Amino acid sequence: MAGTIDVSTNGAIATLWLDREDRYNAITVELMNALIDAAGAVSDDDRVRAVIVRGRGRHFSVGADLKAPGTRQTLQARRRSTETGGRLMRALQEIRQPTICALHGAANGGGACIASACDFRIAADTARLGYGEVRLGMPLMWHALPLCVRLVGPARAKRLVMSGDMVDAPTLADWGFVDEVVPESELADRATAWAERYAALPPLAVQMIKRSVNAISGAMDAALMHMDADQFLLATGTDDYREGVSAFLEKRPPVFKGD
Repeated sequence: MAGTIDVSTNGAIATLWLDREDRYNAITVELMNALIDAAGAVSDDDRVRAVIVRGRGRHFSVGADLKAPGTRQTLQARRRSTETGGRLMRALQEIRQPTICALHGAANGGGACIASACDFRIAADTARLGYGEVRLGMPLMWHALPLCVRLVGPARAKRLVMSGDMVDAPTLADWGFVDEVVPESELADRATAWAERYAALPPLAVQMIKRSVNAISGAMDAALMHMDADQFLLATGTDDYREGVSAFLEKRPPVFKGD
């Protein structure tokens, strides 16, 4: 996990760090697989009673690393790779212990998805969050749409996901996406305080309640979102996708034509 995810523990609290500070924690397949492994490891550790998810450096995560080198793959291999995001979201949701995401700086795209997969979100007052996929000509992936809808409701989910806008922490708290907003200097202490609160409770009862709530609220997720990897493959074959990525890398406004 070196260079992608770092795991630290302090008593009954484990912290999963997105650890690509030099790339603003931009997300690669390597990072996703490392986070899946780390989530499974802390979930199976009976000494851990609460988990914090954080990002090192200036931002929580700016989203997918569009500058990461690609390799030529068959369609089947591309589809398998595309399904990694969904596996990551399931791994985070299936962490047995309560999870607290501490947000600072930007949380965009995949970074916002990771935050939504946690049980609670504490944000610095300077944090901003958004789903920027639409600006690259593709829909939201990773089976993340139901989580966003449950947190903020259909209309606000459409505003977030269809616009690609970055939204400030106080607004996210008003919408219900974020549970608490604190000064950035207090973020670490507040996330720890939330973790300590749940770590002090009976672990078996807490974990059973979490699993039941997740099962009730997400009962239809797999059936509804089973095609999102295929939607991604379709969208990334369009001229609009190529234009969106080129515009991002060239730092210019994109011109989408619906092709």
